[in-house]
Amino acid sequence: QVQLVESGGGLVQPGGSLRLSCAASGRTFSTYAMGWFRQVPGKERELVARIGWSGIKYYEDFYYEDSVKGRFTISRDNAKNTVYLQMDSLKPEDTAVYYCAGDVSRSSSGSYSGAYWGQGTQVTVSS
Repeated sequence: QVQLVESGGGLVQPGGSLRLSCAASGRTFSTYAMGWFRQVPGKERELVARIGWSGIKYYEDFYYEDSVKGRFTISRDNAKNTVYLQMDSLKPEDTAVYYCAGDVSRSSSGSYSGAYWGQGTQVTVSS
């Protein structure tokens, strides 16, 4: 069982930055692909960024949704069991509830989902 707790959301002006953190419990954190999803009312939850697991060969792979490429950076610190999402050059359309997810995988239909979820943190980009 993995428990995830997000922090770092809030209100920021357009062009500003925020860093979200997700603290995970569980000894197998380093073997999970971790991700950040976001959701706005009336829309499906979408994957924003994903980072693969750090195995014996220190293999990592990354995925970013097109609209955040070059602005968001996902990273992880396995020693602290924490995954981060650095968000720069924020836009009003980034406003959403952001969810940390553990053991992120892709289904045969192409959609991503996680086996474990945090409670979500609100990010609001507004002047």
